[in-house]
Amino acid sequence: MEIYSRIRDIQAKVRELKAEGLSIGYVPTMGALHEGHISLLRRSDEENNISVCSIFVNPIQFNNQIDLEKYPRTLKEDSEKLDKANCDIVFAPSVDEMYPDKVSESYDFGLLEKLMEGALRPGHFNGVAVVVKRLFDICMPDKAYFGEKDFQQLMVIRALVKQENIPVKIIGCPIIREPDGLAMSSRNVRLTPGERRIAPEIFKTLDMMKEKAGKKNIKEILTEAENQLEQHPGVKIDYIQIVDESTLVPITNWDETDNIRAFVALFLGEVRLIDNMKL
Repeated sequence: MEIYSRIRDIQAKVRELKAEGLSIGYVPTMGALHEGHISLLRRSDEENNISVCSIFVNPIQFNNQIDLEKYPRTLKEDSEKLDKANCDIVFAPSVDEMYPDKVSESYDFGLLEKLMEGALRPGHFNGVAVVVKRLFDICMPDKAYFGEKDFQQLMVIRALVKQENIPVKIIGCPIIREPDGLAMSSRNVRLTPGERRIAPEIFKTLDMMKEKAGKKNIKEILTEAENQLEQHPGVKIDYIQIVDESTLVPITNWDETDNIRAFVALFLGEVRLIDNMKL
């Protein structure tokens, strides 16, 4: 496994590999890797000749400076995990390397960036789009892999690729969960033992919503979900929504669409967790 920190160096290597006719799979991450990330890499390894993983904590997608400062940075441990998972190339640039000048790019994703995460975190998805576009230009992948836990982000990336005519196939991969149902996340390590015991209630609530979908009206299910979560200490709900999966617009009746997904975002103590489930 080779590790690069300079754009020109990894670009030279990727061009060399592509000149040999080798296909490139790519997994962008912010590090603090867990089994969810590794599952993306395994998928890339199965479908491509070469797998590239980037590790970069992107400052321009954070609305909360404290969240940025507390985000775990574990490059040594991450590199060891990637090596074991057959990663071929790691790209771990500095902030100055990625952003030598003031960021000026601006994207318009319409409603996609105004709902749910977009409504609560203004500018977040533009920050995601800026870094992903730059990383695609640098790593030049044929396929790129994203987890469905960040489902709204996945949709934004698909929209970005379409808008910018980027020649990369975006592949969404299933959420990887702990045995108790908690969606794997780099932020989980910040939960206290007590909070960690409560966190699986998010999955249980989504599971309840799935079980009752079509049997109760949507408003009743949303109220029940809210009550189920708020009974636990330290829980502060940002949103619980049932939406049309293709637009992320909330629905009020089950017959509005065949593709329905439930989303939850909440604070558990100081840690913000998100999850979703197809209903």
